[in-house]
Amino acid sequence: MKTKQRSAGGSLVELVVIVAVALGLALAIQQFLVKPYRIPSESMVPTLEVGQRVLVNRIGHRFADPKVGDIVVFHPPVGSETDACGNANRPDTAACDRPTEGEADVNFIKRVVAGPGDTIRIEGGHVIRNGKREKDPYISNTCASSSERGCTLTTPIRIPPDHWFMMGDNRGESDDSRFWGPVPRDSIIGGAFATYWPPNRIGLL
Repeated sequence: MKTKQRSAGGSLVELVVIVAVALGLALAIQQFLVKPYRIPSESMVPTLEVGQRVLVNRIGHRFADPKVGDIVVFHPPVGSETDACGNANRPDTAACDRPTEGEADVNFIKRVVAGPGDTIRIEGGHVIRNGKREKDPYISNTCASSSERGCTLTTPIRIPPDHWFMMGDNRGESDDSRFWGPVPRDSIIGGAFATYWPPNRIGLL
């Protein structure tokens, strides 16, 4: 009888240890390797819909810089809370070329459209980078009218070192780097590489 009790007690301890280890591994994976992220707004439509869930690689960008075309999750500059640009003297015809100091507590998800040293301007929602228009079949048509906010910013700006310029694919409905500046390297959390919900949209990005 005592043997059975010890066996049952040992099984319970083993189960608790297994559950604890599994939870620890899950938390470690989410903290350091892969983190799920829920799309909170329409800024990435049609690529990502509101409520869609993606997986974010938290370790990849620790060893390699983001590339133009990547979809990344990041902390925007503090200026994103009030659409404040770090360059108070920029003309109305130019995107913001300098972020405010500090980062906001929120997470944003956008597409990288330019990197350090690139010169860009915006025409009808399309990015003209170093004199060439981006290949952008993924963007919405919400900038069909050039009068939409931020859709046409013809004065070129240069992206500073260690900064990346982010824009939503829903160009006429996205709060992004055009208004509060490029994102510092240290504020980038990781790249979104797959979507896992809803089931009909499961796949790699």
